[in-house]
Amino acid sequence: MSYAQPPSDIDSNIFREYDIRGVAGDNLSVETVYWIARAFATQCISQNIHKCAIGGDGRISTPAIRNSLSQGLSEGGLNVVDIGTVPTPLLYYATHRIETGTGIMITGSHNPPEYNGLKMVIGHIALSGESITHLLSKIQNGEFSTGNGSFETQEVTNDYISEVCRGIKTSRPRDIVLDCGNGVAGTVAPKLLRQLGHNVVTLYEEVDGQFPNHHPDPADENNLADLKRTVIEEKADVGIAFDGDADRLGVVSNTGKTVWPDSLMMLFSQSLLAQNPGATIVFDVKCSRNLAILIRKAGGNPIMWRTGHSHIKAKIRETQALLGGEFSGHICFADNWYGFDDAVYSAARFLEVLDRTEKSVDEIFANFPKSISTPEIKIMTHDDKKFEIISRLENQRFPSAKVNYIDGIRADYEDGWGLIRASNTSPVLSLRFEADNTKALQRIKNDFRDKLAKTDSTLTFPE
Repeated sequence: MSYAQPPSDIDSNIFREYDIRGVAGDNLSVETVYWIARAFATQCISQNIHKCAIGGDGRISTPAIRNSLSQGLSEGGLNVVDIGTVPTPLLYYATHRIETGTGIMITGSHNPPEYNGLKMVIGHIALSGESITHLLSKIQNGEFSTGNGSFETQEVTNDYISEVCRGIKTSRPRDIVLDCGNGVAGTVAPKLLRQLGHNVVTLYEEVDGQFPNHHPDPADENNLADLKRTVIEEKADVGIAFDGDADRLGVVSNTGKTVWPDSLMMLFSQSLLAQNPGATIVFDVKCSRNLAILIRKAGGNPIMWRTGHSHIKAKIRETQALLGGEFSGHICFADNWYGFDDAVYSAARFLEVLDRTEKSVDEIFANFPKSISTPEIKIMTHDDKKFEIISRLENQRFPSAKVNYIDGIRADYEDGWGLIRASNTSPVLSLRFEADNTKALQRIKNDFRDKLAKTDSTLTFPE
């Protein structure tokens, strides 16, 4: 299908902080995708980039979006290399493997089945913030390159598996339960971990864009119920889960306990710093303060930074950090890997660390510092209000805390901390709390509850 000119009613709300995301067939129509592709091609051509890799997840809407995306990119003058139905990390990998440095992944990530979106990289830099809204400006101003780019398909999955297996060696087979959540992890992860020598029981390996068994989001413990039960039934060493596009990792211990990503970051930091003394490690504002303490004790340089995979990757490049991670499960290795968020590779690295010890997963994490903490708490609001609420909260005083404003408000007290920030991907306020004991945790939560009530009394703060 050909399109004469962009529609005048493209929804600006789909241009998010880290990606483009909307309801397929509604505000993310194939026509809208075509014009986004034309704007993307224009930006690439202006940077003397002429080749772009594309990949897609297993959602029902992905094939139609893929066709429209390819058309827009090639008519904008880019040569397109389609690597098929793959996890997002394999699209990032392809930008290195086939030396494009540039690519677009079609994925709705962990969002409901009706959603889809685009994660974009130009010159090995993940687009975020203004670089994403700049594409909208190009569409509105009619700034489009033209050309007749080529189209080809290329398989990279086997190359990816081979490269991971060359770099990671494990000698002790582990019994693993792998929950692919009907996402695209099922196309790669089971084969890779078996090739590393492990015994793998899979849950929901078949790619199904309707996600019939549970929502593919390991950050929500409710989605780990089947994995926990199966780990215990199988007497497995560990359970591993992925989100819909396999760039976020979840881990369950041998007794079915959730291992939160900031605890994983402690293990990875300790292991990496033993080989790389003094290395810089980046983590987001939602992570435990115990992570920074551990990194310093291990001789590393901890840097707390803004939430968001694009922000973490940018900070890794800026500081030449060797590891970066978020509480949501995005983990980026830049020591022996490429520095992008890759849950499949991170799972392999986790198993490599396990290979060096006789301890169980429970025993390993029992040795790390403990605090009482909450999972991420979400308060529903509106996209057009959330940042205003945070701005008004910044005017309130936290006299007994050291306050950090790099991403929302994080108040660190002597006995714990609290965080409130506006989500960049949904109409919610995101909160998290941690403290040395239950009494301190409740006091900090009450402090935030009172200040939020003074700012907007219509918001409901969960107990």
